[in-house]
Amino acid sequence: MDLQQIGLRHPAAELVRDIQNNRTGIPRRTFVAEGLFENNIVLETGVVVETFLWCPEAAYSDEAKKRAAQLVARARRSYQISTKTLERLAERPNPDGLISIAQLPDWGPDTIGFGDDALVLVTDALEIPGNLGTLIRTLDACGADCLVMTNRRTRMTHPKVLRSSQGMSIKVPSFEFEKAEEAIAWLNAERFTVYIADTDKSTNYRRCDYRGRTALVVGSERYGVSQPWYDANFKRIGIPMLGSADSLNVSVSASVLLYEARAQKDRW
Repeated sequence: MDLQQIGLRHPAAELVRDIQNNRTGIPRRTFVAEGLFENNIVLETGVVVETFLWCPEAAYSDEAKKRAAQLVARARRSYQISTKTLERLAERPNPDGLISIAQLPDWGPDTIGFGDDALVLVTDALEIPGNLGTLIRTLDACGADCLVMTNRRTRMTHPKVLRSSQGMSIKVPSFEFEKAEEAIAWLNAERFTVYIADTDKSTNYRRCDYRGRTALVVGSERYGVSQPWYDANFKRIGIPMLGSADSLNVSVSASVLLYEARAQKDRW
């Protein structure tokens, strides 16, 4: 492949650094994929690849060279970079010489079809990217339909979301409502039974009926679920706390609830 060689001052390299450092002004839904695993998902899902950066000296396998050719064919523009430039751009060690700038699919409430037994997770004002990525990984693992975000505090394209989700943020549908009230109206219109995760005045999560369309709402790591969700009079469900701690990490709590819902729906 005969590609133009670029360095760190090229706009494409600067955009990679801006995305990796979570700076403002990044194009909407734009993320960076590094290495074979993430770029295999990029190729598999067919997302738009804006720019591909290739470092042949850092390729550790024939598969990396094969994927590089496929990415050059898919990308709107492609460049070659040196190993030194790669080291400055990549966050993960040994990224097989592959860095792509791509776009997440533009999902929305009208683009996803929900069956009669749909399972949805709602995150309200979640702040920590690693927690969000872990939740997305769990959504994929338990076969949930999508992620709905309200009062969003972190970008879906944050590098830590992609890493902690093991690339599943590219595959699991997600969309957001600016206000909780908008999400509540949508869930009611779509006939979802909504449960708020809360240890206070709650029903044991094992005693709830998750059949039919189910939405589970988890809140901010610091402040929990915002008031509009309680004003809607949805049922509260909780996980018993048997020690001294009064709550679990939000990603752990959501995982327990999601798998209980899936177990009931599939009659495990």
